[in-house]
Amino acid sequence: MVSALILSGFFSLVWPAVLSAEQRYLHSYSGISSTQGTIWAAKDLGLFEKYGITVDLVFMSGGARGMQALLGGSTHFADSDGIAPINAVLRGGDVVIVGGLNNRHQFKFVAQKEIREPSDLRGKKIGVANFGGSNEFAALLALKKWNIPREAVTLVASGGSPVRLAAMEKKGLDATVLPYDHSLTAARMGMNILADIPDLIASFPDKVLTVRRSFLKKEREVVKRYLQALSEGVYQFNTDRERSIGILASRLKVRDPKVVEENYNLYRGVFPLPPRVGRDGLRNVLEQIQLQTVGIKAEPDLQRFLDESVIDELEKEGFYKRFTGKEVRK
Repeated sequence: MVSALILSGFFSLVWPAVLSAEQRYLHSYSGISSTQGTIWAAKDLGLFEKYGITVDLVFMSGGARGMQALLGGSTHFADSDGIAPINAVLRGGDVVIVGGLNNRHQFKFVAQKEIREPSDLRGKKIGVANFGGSNEFAALLALKKWNIPREAVTLVASGGSPVRLAAMEKKGLDATVLPYDHSLTAARMGMNILADIPDLIASFPDKVLTVRRSFLKKEREVVKRYLQALSEGVYQFNTDRERSIGILASRLKVRDPKVVEENYNLYRGVFPLPPRVGRDGLRNVLEQIQLQTVGIKAEPDLQRFLDESVIDELEKEGFYKRFTGKEVRK
């Protein structure tokens, strides 16, 4: 309750002009890494305006905070891992996933250089962005694969990827999971990569697009224009190398062109077009939530959590044909 009041106060102080504008919408994003490439492309290339809406981006660390803002009506769109909206729906929240931008967990399990093997993690501190999110999900699954009990380590809520990387550099954490671009930096610092998370989790809804179900019903045309802009953002990121690298350099504040190019190469082709959510990944999350949460039974009917009818409509209208054979599909 306190955090909700603080969040409400934050938006009332910082965003009054935005929220009072009838045609202005807020999109919260949950991480600062190259995995945001398509969203940044849609914003920085003016694609939202091209499709007739004005969208402002606001960073909120962790998917749970983004869901809290969305449920409270402070924002209109949110991107996060699939865990946050699924948990919200299971608890009766008025949200629904309308699309997806990444169906793989593009993270690596990174440890201090003296930690050579997974067994060395016993008794160590492992940083995650927030409890209940994709970081914790990946860390717990990795520990399970390595036969390390949850009680053998200490999980610490440590903030976003840049914050956790800084904590690793200062030896404040012994290990964490980091997106691919930050993992590259960690490796250059001499840290060890204990695992590539996609090797442990074949399919995972790492970045889904969520709105309030009531908003979709009332403002379907707005959601349609929003998905058109993000869809073209996928296309532009996958095909316009020069401009996409420029966007990443600016957003990540990275001056080394080689580093930015490496980041782009890691994510080019990762984002699907049309931006659909992998069903296997959603089922994996539901199964894990069912195993870890007392009193919640995951249901196999994905329609409770997912509504891709707007994307279906765009496909039927031939919207994606303009990109056929040109975009990189994955």
